[in-house]
Amino acid sequence: MTDSNPTSPDALTEKILALLPQTQCTHCGYVSCRSYAEAIAHQEADINRCAAGGQKGIHQLAALLDVDEPLLDTAYGEESPRSSATIDESACIGCTICIRMCPTDAIIGASGMMHTVVQDFCTGCGQCVPRCPLDAISLHNVSGNLTGWDAWSETQANNARLRYERKLARLHSNTDRPLPSTDNAPLPMPSSARKSALVRKAIERARARLKAFGIQTGK
Repeated sequence: MTDSNPTSPDALTEKILALLPQTQCTHCGYVSCRSYAEAIAHQEADINRCAAGGQKGIHQLAALLDVDEPLLDTAYGEESPRSSATIDESACIGCTICIRMCPTDAIIGASGMMHTVVQDFCTGCGQCVPRCPLDAISLHNVSGNLTGWDAWSETQANNARLRYERKLARLHSNTDRPLPSTDNAPLPMPSSARKSALVRKAIERARARLKAFGIQTGK
């Protein structure tokens, strides 16, 4: 049940959350934008930890909470242009670590097969970069000289939040789902070369479908 008291911490959390960019980068020291919003609402964290939102984001939070506007605490990151991840598909071994780490399901692929990034879904959080065992993932500037909220829109933030919440719901649902039956023998797996060819064709088809909707992927 939604808290109807506009001054309660729960209600305040929702207002604060709406002013955060939803990158889920964790640079603020919390596991999600919602966790950080909750900490602010309960006066457990300062409002100047979000480098992704930049100084404009801090200004909005200060106005909401009717407090003096502090400068961004650069211990949690510098305000910088928005980035997006790219995978060197020739180096990708298909370990799926980046797929599991991505908070917005912006990476597509399968175990043992190359992965690629759907650029329109990537928030530039960077969580995938240090976890790639082959250093096959890099971040590149996609906003030029624009930084913070100037490099990010409310629509993009809302879409990122929706994708993140859908992933959380799916993961929660999977924990309640019974394991698949092992009564039937598995189908024979195709050879490694054939698997690579099949997944490349599948990714090409996925890219073509995404391109038809104006959504750009990586290489």
